[in-house]
Amino acid sequence: MIVIAENLNARNSAYIKAVAAQDKKEIVRMAGMLTDAGAEMLNIQCSADGSGDEKTLPFVVETLQEKADTGLCIDSRNAAAIKKAVPLCKKPPLINFVSADENEPTEEIIEIASRYKAGIVLRASRGTVPVSLEAKMQILYDLIEQANSADIPNERIFADPSVVHLGGGIGQEHLVNAHRCILVLKEIMDPPLKTVSWVSNISTGTPQNLKPMINAAFLTYLCGAGLDAAMIDVLDPFTRKFVYLIKSFRDEIVFSPAAIS
Repeated sequence: MIVIAENLNARNSAYIKAVAAQDKKEIVRMAGMLTDAGAEMLNIQCSADGSGDEKTLPFVVETLQEKADTGLCIDSRNAAAIKKAVPLCKKPPLINFVSADENEPTEEIIEIASRYKAGIVLRASRGTVPVSLEAKMQILYDLIEQANSADIPNERIFADPSVVHLGGGIGQEHLVNAHRCILVLKEIMDPPLKTVSWVSNISTGTPQNLKPMINAAFLTYLCGAGLDAAMIDVLDPFTRKFVYLIKSFRDEIVFSPAAIS
């Protein structure tokens, strides 16, 4: 399982402050904490809606690539910013994300991913996140076809079934079908593709003391369906223990009781 640190996002006020101040030292320090905590990729977000990303996103990417070889996940709704940031990466990044929303620059971002041989996250949403498995799969089929037509092979595609908040009324039905979506993708896609989820989105709006338990349990639930990559808070020790156990169960690392004691 690929561990993608979600921590450098628009909700992290200390990080956003460092970005605004162009404080390279602080940004590198934060990134170092994440890699030390087990992040294999860093999700880089500079705004919630892409505004101003043409300046900030390339700056953060270049800053991090000067100091480390950690893989990057470029997270922006701004195609122009992505176009500037991707060539700065030492190795092809993962672009997060495109959807079927008519207001999203889907075609432009797919073209960028194709040109630079980047990975790309295809998210099962069209304005809103669909409830049913059938609706999720139809959106993903269409996006996969679009990506393949742009010469992006399945091996560079990460399908995201989309996760909604557990406390959001119909959240539980969404979550069951997100799990089923991963199962179906694993069974029918040939050549195979990867699956990814922003796991901690499930606990948005829940009490702070419950978030680690909810996130860790949901991560385990999705991994049981075959999840390949997870965006998580790598600084949360409870979640890290579950990541360690999942990797152990999958024979990706050698288990040691001391690691979770």
